[in-house]
Amino acid sequence: MSRRKVREERKPRAVVLLSGGLDSTTCLAVAVRDGFEPHALSVDYGQRHKEELRRARRLAAALGAADHKVVKVDLSAFGGSALTDGKLRVPKGRREQEMAKEIPITYVPARNTVMLALALAHAETLGAQDVYVGVNAIDYSGYPDCRPEFIRAFEKLAGLATKAGVEGAKLRIHAPLQKLGKAEIVKLGTSLGVPYALTLSCYDPVRGKACGRCDACTLRRKGFEAAGVPDPTVYV
Repeated sequence: MSRRKVREERKPRAVVLLSGGLDSTTCLAVAVRDGFEPHALSVDYGQRHKEELRRARRLAAALGAADHKVVKVDLSAFGGSALTDGKLRVPKGRREQEMAKEIPITYVPARNTVMLALALAHAETLGAQDVYVGVNAIDYSGYPDCRPEFIRAFEKLAGLATKAGVEGAKLRIHAPLQKLGKAEIVKLGTSLGVPYALTLSCYDPVRGKACGRCDACTLRRKGFEAAGVPDPTVYV
């Protein structure tokens, strides 16, 4: 057996939550950089568009994930978000100052809690002690489940709620993008070779293309501009 193969077999495993967007894809690249064998996990939570799941599948393969699972948990049964309820409109054309005023209608109740719980279950079955999540508390300051306090609290919960945690195998939740602005994330991902042309951050895509006017598109576009990196996004 070659030394290279032995080295690869000894890589620790990590579960990476992958939505197919800019942040989570950068997070996957960071997990690879950090020396983990990444196991990508996407969640079909009843979002109005499925294009991001198709993108996630391609990105997992492109960045060398060991595997990619898609788990279905239908949060649209509860509604309450413009991303899961077709009766609610996705806000368009808002300025960044407007985005920061209140928790936006694109917030999906308990989404990150549910996703991290699924990642926790997947990690425990894999024998992994690390989970990567691409939450960001700078550009999306209105989302309560993106805050550092939430991530710390969930990490503590993981130690109490799992067989692995009780037996001393502490789970670590990595949120490497949490304190980075969008431009910094773009620069980081570019340095790691992230194929941003394959990613989709849009809340309301049209025929697989980004709308260009929702909050996610606005922040993404400004991020590339501020980073001085050409934006490969195909907008409607």
